[in-house]
Amino acid sequence: MRDIVKNLREQAKKDPRKIVFPEAGDERVVEAVDYINKEKIAKALLLTHDNLEVEKQEKYANIFHERKKVKGVSFEEARELMENPLYYAAMMVKHDGVDGFVAGAKFTTSSVIKAALNCLDIDKTAGTISSCFIIDVPDCPYGENGTFVYADCGVIPYPSSEQLANISISSARFAKDVLQITPRVALLSFSTKGSAKGRWVDKIKDAVEIAKSKKSGFMIDGELQGDSALDPKVASRKLDESNVAGAANILVFPNLDAGNICYKLSQRLAKARAIGPIILGVKQACSDLSRGCEVEDIVDCAAVTVVRAQKKS
Repeated sequence: MRDIVKNLREQAKKDPRKIVFPEAGDERVVEAVDYINKEKIAKALLLTHDNLEVEKQEKYANIFHERKKVKGVSFEEARELMENPLYYAAMMVKHDGVDGFVAGAKFTTSSVIKAALNCLDIDKTAGTISSCFIIDVPDCPYGENGTFVYADCGVIPYPSSEQLANISISSARFAKDVLQITPRVALLSFSTKGSAKGRWVDKIKDAVEIAKSKKSGFMIDGELQGDSALDPKVASRKLDESNVAGAANILVFPNLDAGNICYKLSQRLAKARAIGPIILGVKQACSDLSRGCEVEDIVDCAAVTVVRAQKKS
């Protein structure tokens, strides 16, 4: 087990939090929950249709209806949603002292995001709901000894410059808080500092300027090609000065196509461990899962969710 994964699990064990898993019908989740509880990584609760409490369903439906009735949601629709373990889990996190939820082994990413958006508190300082992956590449000299954060790989198909700026800052804050590394954020492109032109390049340039104008204190640069972002030798040939180029550990992709493809290629071709997608931009801790996840992926996501909950308390 690589240090980054071991460290996350050990940090979680120091103060295990209540994490709910609303996919009892998936054997991978069942096995992961057993392991998590055995190792005391979290206080894991597996939700089934049988342990959804009627009184809580009514309570959650009333709360949800009050919050959403201005958008035309009826009480009957709210009550029906609370039959769904995913929405019930999200409401437990918001209203009943549960510290986070992990889902996505069977539910789609869009379903998990909708539950988070509709039930949890939006972090207005983040500005954008997005996601990131922790990518841990064995025997890799780049990034943070082979550890990276990839963003956004799961939520926004074609982010605007403003959204890319917000994603850059959210992912940097996540890396600093949870991984305890100094973030160096590269906004990726097919161009390095004007080597190509066009509206797609301009969008990345604008995103960098917007991110810097927000004065987050994080090192953010772009537009950078992948090799310029990662390899100090290439960076020294392609540009004069940058506190990110050649040393990036946060990679922000121009769109969801690029992010999703790259994280899956990293998994398969570089044998990387991919933890996530981790949902950013909501105040409570929650994580999505790839539907192709393995048991260890679920355990790792739970550990990250616990650590995030620790930081939020």
